Amino acid sequence: MAKTILITGCSSGIGYDAAHGLAKAGWKVFATCRREEDCARLRAEGLTSFVLDVADPSSIEAGFNEALARGRGRLDALYNNAAFACPGAVEDLPAGALREIFETNLFGLHDLTTRAIKVMRAQGSGRILQCSSVLGLVGIRWRGAYVATKFALEGLTDVLRLEMRDTPVRIITINPGPIPSKIRVNSIPHFERWIDWRASARRAQYESSLLKRLYEPSGKKDAFELPPAAVTAAILRALEAENPKSHYYVTGATHLASWIRRLAPPRLRDWLLAKG
Repeated sequence: MAKTILITGCSSGIGYDAAHGLAKAGWKVFATCRREEDCARLRAEGLTSFVLDVADPSSIEAGFNEALARGRGRLDALYNNAAFACPGAVEDLPAGALREIFETNLFGLHDLTTRAIKVMRAQGSGRILQCSSVLGLVGIRWRGAYVATKFALEGLTDVLRLEMRDTPVRIITINPGPIPSKIRVNSIPHFERWIDWRASARRAQYESSLLKRLYEPSGKKDAFELPPAAVTAAILRALEAENPKSHYYVTGATHLASWIRRLAPPRLRDWLLAKG
C-alpha cells in the first residue's frame, strides 16, 4: 500500500503543487480544501480530495477521520499547509483579527497535529511537516498578524520536536520564501474586514505603500522567487530522508533571513528589515 499523507490548504499555490507532486511520486495524497467546490475541482484532476476547514473543529474531526478511513487506519505523514494573511499595521489590528488568524494558522494546525501524533505513535512511525515561512524567521512591516502566527508556530514546533525525540514520530518545519500564490488576493477580504486604514494615523503610508501592493501589484517577479515546485521538492526530501533535517529552507531569501536572525546585531537586523 502506498504511503499516505494528509495535506491542508490544497486549493492553490504550495498545497496544490504539493498534492499533485506527491501523488506523482507515488504517495496516496488526501488533498483537503476549505470549500467543496475546490475539492470537486481537485477530484476532477485525479486527486483524492474532501473538505477540511482548519478553522472549524468539527470539520477538522470529520476530515481527519475521513483520511484515516481512506488510509485504512494509517497515516504516514501530515503536511499542515493551510494559512492566510491579514495585512495592516500592528497598531491597527483589532484583537478579533488576531484571534481569527491564529484560529487557522496555529490552533487548527495544532488540533490536526495532536490527532496525527496519536495515530503515528500507535503505528510506530510518521512524519509531521509544518509549513512556516521566511516570516517565521524575521518580521517585516505590514505583516504583523501573519508573522505572529508563524513565530508562534516556529516555537511550538521546536518544542514539539524536542519532546518527540523519544518517539518514532519526526517533526519537521518547511520554510518557504517568495513563492507565487494567491495569498495576496486572499488576504484582501481580511484586510477590508478588519483594518480601518482611513482612520489610521498611518493613512498616508497605507495609500503610498500597502494599498498599492494589495490592489495594484506591479507584476514584477521577486528577485528570490521560486515556483511552488521548489517547496514540493523540499517536502519530498523531508519525507524520504532517513534522518530528516529540522528545517528545510526554500529560496535564497529564507537562507538570508536565517543568517540575519542568527548573526546580525538587533540594530543591524532592524535596519536591514526596515529597508525591505
